Amino acid sequence: MLQNIRVVLVNTSHPGNIGGAARAMKNMGLSRLVLVDPQDFPSHEADARASGADDVLGGAQVVATLEEALVGCNLVFGTSARERRIPWPLVDPRECGSKVIEHAVQGEEIALVFGREYAGLTNEELQRCHFHVHIPSNPDFSSLNLAAAVQVLAYEVRMAWLAAEGQPSKVEKFEVTSVRSSELATMDEMELFYEHLEKTLVDIGFLDPEKPKHLMPRLRRLYGRSSVNRSEMSILRGILTETQKVARGEPHKRKDQE
Repeated sequence: MLQNIRVVLVNTSHPGNIGGAARAMKNMGLSRLVLVDPQDFPSHEADARASGADDVLGGAQVVATLEEALVGCNLVFGTSARERRIPWPLVDPRECGSKVIEHAVQGEEIALVFGREYAGLTNEELQRCHFHVHIPSNPDFSSLNLAAAVQVLAYEVRMAWLAAEGQPSKVEKFEVTSVRSSELATMDEMELFYEHLEKTLVDIGFLDPEKPKHLMPRLRRLYGRSSVNRSEMSILRGILTETQKVARGEPHKRKDQE
């Protein structure tokens, strides 16, 4: 599906932007880059900015005109940072991403067209597009770097693709521990912890055993709803032990000094 999407850069003047765009594309799973009359390509600077997206740069198609770049396309989106007097269907990046995937899944060829760094796309070039895409940036500083604009649209395309494929857009990170360490602390282990905690609080003068009020029941409720595992319990007990040493004036060793 993503192979049906091409990114078209028109008359790019800075080779670093070509490399940056290639990197942005590869980050989001896009690979088809078409360059319309680039001023400086191939270039070592483009290679450097690509930062590993050499395959995207190496496979880039270089053509003389936008017409050539759009051959075979069924749907074309043109980016525009400026308001144009010509009324044209306008979408934001999120709508663009959804429409791109909606048509790409049907096997249609899609083009995302980006203009010159200094002037964008001409009115004539924009008229060759089915939709204009406007990135709603800060109106007081609305001009985006070319590679940044490619990144924004490529990201929205990827998010729409993930949704269409039923894939998650975020991957949960899990702490790598032993099975035993990740198990919840048992009730007897929790009772030993509460005894240790109460003794420590007395040692440092935080808890008056003659006037305990409701401190320990409240702490039991706090830790009880925290689902403390055995690894965390080991940490808590270690903190209490070192706290008691300080309270007794004994030397102690910081964890990062062990």
